[in-house]
Amino acid sequence: MRTDFDPAVMSRNDFYRLLTATVVPRPIAWVSTTSADGTHNLAPHSFFTIASVAPPVVQFSSVGRKDTLRNIEATGQFVVNFASEEQFEQINDTGTDFPHGVSEFEAAGIESEPSLRVKPLRVAASPVALECEVHTTIGIGDSTIVFGRVVHAVVSQDVLVDGHPEISKLKPLSRLGKDEWGTVGDVREISRIRHADWRGPAGDR
Repeated sequence: MRTDFDPAVMSRNDFYRLLTATVVPRPIAWVSTTSADGTHNLAPHSFFTIASVAPPVVQFSSVGRKDTLRNIEATGQFVVNFASEEQFEQINDTGTDFPHGVSEFEAAGIESEPSLRVKPLRVAASPVALECEVHTTIGIGDSTIVFGRVVHAVVSQDVLVDGHPEISKLKPLSRLGKDEWGTVGDVREISRIRHADWRGPAGDR
């Protein structure tokens, strides 16, 4: 037995809550930008993923027209700061609907550092930062998808094992439904099966 949900008859917010409760967990892009007049902005966006490998491109969606999107359109640059467990409350603070022109770095007391290739600041305590230049943007309904070409990446040595980021040290946060957030929990490993090694469906082996 299943329950049907029809977006054509449901309100926008009701169907939004259904989507965000079922498309889980969602990684968080903690995006820093700089306005044309030099105000530094920082906000979390949980519609975030990789769009391309070569060239390296990440994407996130801005739901509505917020300062993040306006700044990106004005300057063509942004930084995706990794969202880790240690920054849980600070990340939530930067989701506050501060008035236009208020810097979340200052309001939430978040230490920043200069980026290497772009003007927006990086979050100093974030273990990973992806400095991006806008590749393109696409408007869909009430949202805008931002594609950013990664022009520089920086990773804290504290989260590297043999030169590679280690999940147990990164401790990423994710967004779930309602006001829920997620952490990694148990990590399982399984190798991809080559066709030459195929021995039938898992349930039959």
